[in-house]
Amino acid sequence: MSARLLLTVIIPATLALSSCAVFRGQQGFGSYVGDSAVTAEVKSRFIGNTHINAASITVETMNGIVVLNGFAKNNTEKSAAERIAGEVDGVREVRNQIVVQP
Repeated sequence: MSARLLLTVIIPATLALSSCAVFRGQQGFGSYVGDSAVTAEVKSRFIGNTHINAASITVETMNGIVVLNGFAKNNTEKSAAERIAGEVDGVREVRNQIVVQP
């Protein structure tokens, strides 16, 4: 690969693509790392709780907003998942989209 191709095409394309998320108002790398830690902590707390079936609930975090999806056996489990997620440091908001399915 020639140095000219590298300088004129590949490097500018890489820089443009790596900064797209920030320009579109999405999260940058630092936010992604923080959100990943929040997601991991929420999942860990679900696993450690005997009243929540952690395998039935997915957790996604973006800019401190945690979105819970999946299924719960009852409203108690659904509410517990929301409460536990909201107690994690770094969580600004919890959007509970869990469906109760007995």
